[in-house]
Amino acid sequence: MICVKDLVKTYKGGAVKVLKGISLDICDGEFVVITGASGSGKSTLMNVLSGLEKPDSGSIVYDGDNISEMNEQQLTVFRRKKVGFIFQHYYLLSNLNVIQNVKMGADLTGNKDYNEIIEKVGLTAKCKNRISELSGGEQQRVSIARALAKKPNYLFLDEPTGALDESTGRNVLDYIVRLQRENGFTMILVTHNLNIAEMADTVIKMNSGEICVRYKNTTKKSAYEIGW
Repeated sequence: MICVKDLVKTYKGGAVKVLKGISLDICDGEFVVITGASGSGKSTLMNVLSGLEKPDSGSIVYDGDNISEMNEQQLTVFRRKKVGFIFQHYYLLSNLNVIQNVKMGADLTGNKDYNEIIEKVGLTAKCKNRISELSGGEQQRVSIARALAKKPNYLFLDEPTGALDESTGRNVLDYIVRLQRENGFTMILVTHNLNIAEMADTVIKMNSGEICVRYKNTTKKSAYEIGW
C-alpha cells in the first residue's frame, strides 16, 4: 500500500505552492487515474509519489518504507527495483534499436522474456529499427514496452496514449490493463482524457493542488468500450 499524508510541494523558493497538503491511500494492485486541468498539480503529484521529486513536507510510505526520508542514492535504488515509468516524452536512446531500448528496462530487474511485450505493442516487424526510424506513435510504444519489460511493482503513466492513434491507443491500454491484472502491480495513470478514468478502480480529480473529488468505479469499462 502507498500511504500519503499532508504532502506539500512548492517551487520558486516556496512562492508557488503546487501540492497543498494532499493525503490519500492507494491499495496494492489498484488502478488509479488522476485527472485535472493543466496546472492542477496532477503531474507533480505523480512525480513526487514515484520518487522522481522530493516533497517539501509530508510523508509517502510504501509498505512501511518512507521514501520522503530517503536520500538520492536510496531513491535511485527504490525506483530501479520497484517503479516503472511511461511518460509523454519518450526518453529513448535514438542510437539503439527497438529491442535494445526495451532490453534496457528488462535488464534492470533481470527479465529475459521481453519479446512478447514487443509483439503486444505491435513492433515485432520493426524490432531491429533504430528509434530515429520510427514515427512518434511507434516511439511511444517502445517506451511503453521498455517500462513493462521491467516488471515493476508500481507503474506510473503520464498521458501514455497521447501520441497514439485511436486503434493503437485502445490496443495498448487494453494490454497494459490486462498485464496489470495478471501480475498485480499497482498502476497510477495521469491523463486529461476523462474517458480513460472509466477503466480505473479509483478516480482522483485535482484542482489547484488539492484533491477535489475521489470515487470508485462500480462498473469499469474496457479500452474498447470507452469513448475516445
